Amino acid sequence: MPTHPLAAPTPLKGRGTPVRIAHRFVAEQREACDDGWEPPAEEGAPPPPPTEVREERATSLLCVNDSPDVPFELSINPYRGCEHGCVYCYARPTHGYLNLSPGLDFETRLVAKVNAVELLRAELRRPSHRPSPVAIGTATDAYQPIERRLRITRALLELLGDCAHPYTVVTKSAGIERDLDLIAPAARRGQAMVFVSVTTLDAALARRLEPRAAAPARRLQAVRRLAEAGVPVGVNVAPVIPFVNEPEIERIAAAAAAAGARSLHYTVLRLPWEVAPLFRQWLAQHLPERAARVMARVQEMRGGKDYAADFATRMKGRGIWAELIRQRIDKAAARHGLARQGVALDAGRFRPPSADAAQGRLF
Repeated sequence: MPTHPLAAPTPLKGRGTPVRIAHRFVAEQREACDDGWEPPAEEGAPPPPPTEVREERATSLLCVNDSPDVPFELSINPYRGCEHGCVYCYARPTHGYLNLSPGLDFETRLVAKVNAVELLRAELRRPSHRPSPVAIGTATDAYQPIERRLRITRALLELLGDCAHPYTVVTKSAGIERDLDLIAPAARRGQAMVFVSVTTLDAALARRLEPRAAAPARRLQAVRRLAEAGVPVGVNVAPVIPFVNEPEIERIAAAAAAAGARSLHYTVLRLPWEVAPLFRQWLAQHLPERAARVMARVQEMRGGKDYAADFATRMKGRGIWAELIRQRIDKAAARHGLARQGVALDAGRFRPPSADAAQGRLF
């Protein structure tokens, strides 16, 4: 992957990146050029491309994780791609497996696993299944805008609740409030926790950094409503980006505590594969005066590179600046009475779904 910024095309309203960067599996790449035949561009920004959703009948759903730096064994992602358009998203390279761009395609050409409940039901019925908490939304946002119509995540929560199976949800969306009628009873049984990512309190910055995610104030309102319903909520300051949202760590911690969060979590910026040039292009376009300083600090925490994928440091970084961020998070959490770990969830009451149960309630 190139380490220099991509050319800076006109920004697209409501999109994290206007670039359809080629994925790493492409042997040949195309580059646009002006041959004199194109009509003159109209004045003003180009219209944003529409979101396309392709239905997929997946072959499996539960992902087993054995990475030592990941705090869960099982995860579910009901969608591929994410309309929130967060430019820094570490999951963008997964679109390369679909022969799609990790850039604009990741946020405009989505895949919905319409048989998710059917698959989950079959997997939960296996004698080999061990009921540890399932993390929902680790490589997509399970409550991105298309969930309002498709309701795949809701159907999954219904099944997990029926089976008394513990789960966690990670989201930037206030849409999770819709499912409080499912999440709150599970939380009362000690079987559900929600993590809401609050990257910044600056609405203008959020609009550029994660254009279709809920506004920061709306996310904090969701934290409050979840907490008032008895759901344990953790706030993720994720990712921490030097000189961008890193100065807000203490303010985000204070806002999280005021909204009723129980714990505070963080990761530092991760730039695997195609994410690095996309993020460099975003910096050049939106924060050119800070771009060199931001990337210099990122590389200081990554051993001189844009990214290092080793399990020991990929989530938190290394070196003096990574340690300083850790200390600031720890002190901010302690100051506001926030734990640094999530609550333990109860897996002891799990009961497999019956063979003749309905095959989900998607429609």
